[in-house]
Amino acid sequence: MNLRKNILKIAQNVLINEAKAINDLVNYLDSDFEQCVYEILNAKGRVVITGVGKSAIIAQKIVATLNSTGTPALFMHAADAIHGDLGMVQKDDIMICISKSGNTPEVKVLVPLLKRRGSMLVALVSNVDSYLAHQADFVLNATIGQEACPLNLAPTTSTTAHLAMGDALAVCLLEARDFSSEDFAQYHPGGSLGKQLYLRIDDLIKQNQLPKVKATANFKEVIFEISAKRLGATSVVNEEGKLIGIITDGDLRRLMESDRDISQVKATDFMTANPTSLSSEDFAAKALQIMQSKNITQIVAVKDGKPIGFVHLHDLLKEGIA
Repeated sequence: MNLRKNILKIAQNVLINEAKAINDLVNYLDSDFEQCVYEILNAKGRVVITGVGKSAIIAQKIVATLNSTGTPALFMHAADAIHGDLGMVQKDDIMICISKSGNTPEVKVLVPLLKRRGSMLVALVSNVDSYLAHQADFVLNATIGQEACPLNLAPTTSTTAHLAMGDALAVCLLEARDFSSEDFAQYHPGGSLGKQLYLRIDDLIKQNQLPKVKATANFKEVIFEISAKRLGATSVVNEEGKLIGIITDGDLRRLMESDRDISQVKATDFMTANPTSLSSEDFAAKALQIMQSKNITQIVAVKDGKPIGFVHLHDLLKEGIA
């Protein structure tokens, strides 16, 4: 290894090269790109994306992005397509073929077969004067100046440009479909991301008992209720059962450290009035945001003004949200 090489300078040049290529793509967006979006939106079939080598890897990523944002998509390796996998392509599917040169042998064999089947063909290429571009119904132009590789051989900038163009396509389709966070949650039910999008307060409060005392409860009753329900707090309700306050174990400590006669105090004397509360229909992620902003560890869930449960920070940690 030549230690005299400036590693950071090389890395900076790579990033500058690739950033410029992506920025240049803005100038290549045209009516073909727009019409391609409309065709996919109105298609009865799926989007099938193909390629070879590094382009095949980019194709798989774009397929994953499309599927996760509401556009059904499949990946088909171009080499495997001519050995049987072409059978996965249906009549109404739209084909997107990714290739830097647009002239690879696999592409030249595959394209006539697709045209013979009547498939609509979209070329995502860095060479608009190529066999693939000339045969395609629509061309997504991802022309680059040169690869970040100093030999101008290894697919670097070209694959980055193809990936970015695929993201642009996916986001246009997402917005055109009015794809919402609720829709997104249906496709991402697993992991912390999915739980942030679908887990609600109601799903969490079922795990805990409801600590609750009347406004007239004495100090001993409050301690027993907090200790029994093991959430470090209790709600305080009026005669109608409506939430009027909350008492935490911190409130208990502060009261005991004061000069007040604890034998004479009632819940209303040392509770926090008008506490933060949420509806059982609110998302658990909202509870986390409030806990973080207010530096608290529990929130009361209410319905019609009455406490129905507690959400503790530990519940969110357990679910992998916090």
